[in-house]
Amino acid sequence: MVNVAMVSDIHLDINKVNVEQTLKQQSDWLKENQISVYLIAGDLFNHFKRSLSFAEKLQKMTPHTVVRFIAGNHDMVNDISYEDLQKPLATTYLHRQYLDVMGTDWRIIGNNGWYDYTFSAVMHRPEADFLHWKRAYWIDGAIKQPISDPERMTEELRVIEEQLQQAQQAHKRVLFMTHFVPRIEYLRITSDDRFWNMANAMLGSVRTGNLLAKYHVKYVLFGHMHIHPMPRELEGTVYFNQSVGYGTARRHEWLTSNFQSEWLKRVRVINLTDKNE
Repeated sequence: MVNVAMVSDIHLDINKVNVEQTLKQQSDWLKENQISVYLIAGDLFNHFKRSLSFAEKLQKMTPHTVVRFIAGNHDMVNDISYEDLQKPLATTYLHRQYLDVMGTDWRIIGNNGWYDYTFSAVMHRPEADFLHWKRAYWIDGAIKQPISDPERMTEELRVIEEQLQQAQQAHKRVLFMTHFVPRIEYLRITSDDRFWNMANAMLGSVRTGNLLAKYHVKYVLFGHMHIHPMPRELEGTVYFNQSVGYGTARRHEWLTSNFQSEWLKRVRVINLTDKNE
């Protein structure tokens, strides 16, 4: 039996967290709870280098736990180009990579993900309208990329499908980790021009959920939406959103009083067992 801990959207800089203290607290907890794999589904910092540094330091402090993270949109804002984001920059960075869990038939596949406006299709807006809104109101307007958002999503889906095909050929069960929302069922949707209907366009893609269902993926970890849902099974796949979110004076989304207690409340442990167990 392998214990896997999952969390997302810890926003260490926005939440003004003492990073060194948090590294020690998380390392101690991972050791005490005999966690074999620790997954962070993006949005650690607003600087990719700081996010990578956190994961690398935590891995060195906790050698008996495999630490893996992917980038969320906040991690992409500074210190990283679109081209470099696709590269295997470090062992801890799981985007477009996978981890076979030792002693089991499980494979953890990571992909940052993206969006293609399909969550807002009910609005019947041209792509240009969503792009204009994004540049005016959304943090992602600062993220440079050489292709459109739908094209970027299409490219990530191509990579994801290749990885799912390879996992299927290797007879692996899959835990898939992505940052952006893979199912439209998590969204509030109306047909008018309210703010959230435009924001929905930047949350994820209908096509991601369709692809995961096609390949019968067992578990999916995602983030991006700072909500507190229970695990939810859709088309045979169990989805986990384990976002910590913001604990600031302006946006206090926590159910507890401080970061450590909120992280403890949001981190979820699941057990991966071999088929023969």
